Amino acid sequence: MKLDKILLQQIDEIGDQHLSNTKDTPLRPDAFEMSNTEKMILIEEKIREVLHILGMDLTDDSLCGTPKRVAKMYVNEIFSGLHPDNKPKASSFENKYQYGEMLVEKNITLYSTCEHHLLPIVGRAHVAYISNGTVVGLSKMNRIVDYFAKRPQVQERLTLQIVQELQNTLNTKNVACVIDAKHLCVNSRGISDINSSTVTSEFGGRFQDIEVKREFLDYIKLETEF
Repeated sequence: MKLDKILLQQIDEIGDQHLSNTKDTPLRPDAFEMSNTEKMILIEEKIREVLHILGMDLTDDSLCGTPKRVAKMYVNEIFSGLHPDNKPKASSFENKYQYGEMLVEKNITLYSTCEHHLLPIVGRAHVAYISNGTVVGLSKMNRIVDYFAKRPQVQERLTLQIVQELQNTLNTKNVACVIDAKHLCVNSRGISDINSSTVTSEFGGRFQDIEVKREFLDYIKLETEF
């Protein structure tokens, strides 16, 4: 019994270490050697085993299809951003309009998954850039957010990945991102604080200037009316 308590304490300590030493999602070198179909078959087996260990009756009509559904969801939906084949083609175009002011895409709906407890992260991303001669389609900004969100994530890393991808696409450092999101690992377990949310930001290039940063943040506050 004493050993069980020590092991549980060690697990809790490891689980609360929200640390990451890389801006890249931690992936093994052989991460994509297995096909998606093979992954789904194996995940289905493991989910079935987990539910069995928890004591669930997998012969019940409501549960019998759950392992397959979860496997498909993991591979094809909520973790689809892990696979480089799903990366959006974010081509840039010449800024023919000579638009030189800030472009802001705000209130981008964000669904991700906390990599510490595999619980949802739900929120909004606000992304902006100042053209350095090239532009991207508006929907591509949403797709970039969605791609990097659909993987086990840390919000700080997600913010950085979005900014870096747009910087590379636009060939400019003038990119900013603010994310405001609720983490169900905080809201529904542990401290169970349903009101708190987490805000992260990254400001590149001209957005590090106080006035430019303030302008971006003021745009985020604007009410969108239809």
